[in-house]
Amino acid sequence: MLQQTQVARVCDAWQRFMRRFPTVASLARAREQDVLAAWAGLGYYRRARHLQAAAKDMVRIHQGTVPRARHELEALPGIGPYCAGAVASIAFGAREAIVDGNVARVIMRVHGRAVDLSTSAGKRWVWQRAQEYVDAATNPGKANEGLMELGATVCTPRVPRCEMCPLKVSCEARRMQAQHRIPRAKPTPTRARVHRAAIIAVADGWIAQRVLPQRGLWARLPFPPLEESARPLSAKALAGRIGVKARAVERCGSFVFQTSHRDVNFVVWRVDSPTAGMLRREGRDGWFWRRVRAVKKAPSTGAVRQILQCGGTLPLLS
Repeated sequence: MLQQTQVARVCDAWQRFMRRFPTVASLARAREQDVLAAWAGLGYYRRARHLQAAAKDMVRIHQGTVPRARHELEALPGIGPYCAGAVASIAFGAREAIVDGNVARVIMRVHGRAVDLSTSAGKRWVWQRAQEYVDAATNPGKANEGLMELGATVCTPRVPRCEMCPLKVSCEARRMQAQHRIPRAKPTPTRARVHRAAIIAVADGWIAQRVLPQRGLWARLPFPPLEESARPLSAKALAGRIGVKARAVERCGSFVFQTSHRDVNFVVWRVDSPTAGMLRREGRDGWFWRRVRAVKKAPSTGAVRQILQCGGTLPLLS
């Protein structure tokens, strides 16, 4: 949960999740939709699927227990070197290193060396220094936690608080006055801009839904039907795609939903009630219909909530 999510958002979610799935076995045998519902609000839902897949492997291979060895942890779905090192050292006291962005920054500044983490040589150098540190520590888990916390709260990217750093005497970057040059600034990545038309169709207390594809944004999650396009669709173009008349659809708002690498431009359209009823009776490939009250109560992603609330005029919320 802490991967790519702030601690403040995780605390309550973690407690709810653990009450719902208190053991590896209970998580392994749960329905995927129940796991995703318990994960709601944290985003990056692939992490939840990986977590359940890892639980299933633990039941199948490790008798329902979390393995202690790093190589066994890394063999589980969704667990890479950093996560494996954190679990092995913090949970089991193993002398295993961890490297994330915070740890790498501390190590580079202490050694006064700005390595390129996009290269195998740079990664290897940082991991070797991290392993030397944990090998020398009295408590590997606490040492790793301290290094992460130091990078997160003191040795920060833009305004490092060097005056209160416990490593200031031995920090080469501070001695050289190079804190702001180490590590090197990364080029700002170009954010992709994509367009989605979201369709709200409600008929007699039922609302149209669609499960998104196996891959991509919000994979396998239920959404109002979406239509992708290179640029925003007109009413006529959208109506043509879903097989209704242009006057049957009404634009009721728009918003931009930001993910880690892209800006998703949503335009929300409402289908009038008679047309929605026709679509429900005739059926449409890939669409299914749920009771409005069930959708209201069900946990949902931030994007779905914004679609349903867009403009404050949606019949779902009336």
